[in-house]
Amino acid sequence: MQTGDSRRTAQAVAKAVGIDDFRSEVLPSDKAAFVTALQQQGHVVAMVGDGINDSEALAKADVSIAMGQGSDIAMDVARMTLISTDLNAIPRAITLSRKTVNLIRQNLFWAFIYNVLGIPIAAGILYPINGFLLNPMIAGAAMAFSSVSVVSNSLRLRWARLDN
Repeated sequence: MQTGDSRRTAQAVAKAVGIDDFRSEVLPSDKAAFVTALQQQGHVVAMVGDGINDSEALAKADVSIAMGQGSDIAMDVARMTLISTDLNAIPRAITLSRKTVNLIRQNLFWAFIYNVLGIPIAAGILYPINGFLLNPMIAGAAMAFSSVSVVSNSLRLRWARLDN
C-alpha cells in the first residue's frame, strides 16, 4: 500500500485491512515510478486510487480501479470505477468482469457459427443441390431467435455468483 497520508494514518488503515507492507507520505510521481518498476520486473500491476494524486499511477497500471467517491480525474483515468468506497467490492468486480468477458466470447462464437451456417442457407446455397429455398419469414424468425439467444445468454449474469 502506498499513500500520501501520514505514517500514523497509513499504519491504521494497513492494520485494519491486513496489509503488512505499506509506505506513507508518498508523492504522486513516486507512486507512478513504483508501478513502472513493478511492471519492469514482469508483474501485472493493479492500482486502486481515489484522488488526483493517484491519477498518474492509475494511468500506468495494467488494471486501474477508481473509487466512486473519489476525484473525477481518477475516475476518468481508471479502467474501472467502483460505485462504493468498499474495498471488499474489488474481488467481486473482477469476478464480474471475467464472467462478462466469457459471456461476450460465448455470444460472439455462437453468433459466428450461426451466421456461417444460416446466411448461406438463406442465400440459397442449397438450391442447386436439392432445390431447397428458405422462406424469408423463417429466415427472419431465425435471425430474431439468434438475437434472443444472445440476450438470454447475457442475462445469466444476473444470477452469477460473484464470491471467489
